[in-house]
Amino acid sequence: MRREGVNRKIRAASSLTNRGPAAAAENRAAILSAARSVFAEQGYRIPFSTIARAAGVGQAVMYRHFPSKLHVALAVFEENIAELEHLARSPEPDAFWHVWDRLVAMTIESSAFVDMVIDAAVQLPDYTGTARVESLLGTALERAQSAGRAPAGLVGRDVLLTQRMVYGVVASGPTPGPTRESVSEALALVAWVADRPSDA
Repeated sequence: MRREGVNRKIRAASSLTNRGPAAAAENRAAILSAARSVFAEQGYRIPFSTIARAAGVGQAVMYRHFPSKLHVALAVFEENIAELEHLARSPEPDAFWHVWDRLVAMTIESSAFVDMVIDAAVQLPDYTGTARVESLLGTALERAQSAGRAPAGLVGRDVLLTQRMVYGVVASGPTPGPTRESVSEALALVAWVADRPSDA
């Protein structure tokens, strides 16, 4: 009986100190949450170790989940792309404008989104994130054009070029408040944005 009691205590202690898959899942979630915050506050060009410190994990734990900072960023911003895809699937004709508004907001919230895409294009030839965003924009845009809610000659690549302009404004802006104002002023100069239906 005494030995069984000791064994139970050992098993209980082990469950607290070595939680296996549960701890791994929590560590991954902590890393992604910390990375999203750090990217938004400090940009994409930060050391891998900065994310580890913010997540409260060691470098070894980081590398068990992600081989590089780029792979952390890909996981973080996969959530962004999934959100855009969800918005684009809406059948309403103004879904394109909802996607565009969210894409602009994401770029303002974290210019690291664009930096990551640029880095991925160089380091990962098979990266499909940009193509997915262009595709979802094109799908929503076609519905908007069919309903007369977007300019007929506009294509997804034009929209992404405009987003890159937004990125330029954000990357050179000092603080979020003035940055939003500067983005609005810059977008007012873009013909297809200026022609947006007033009720969209």
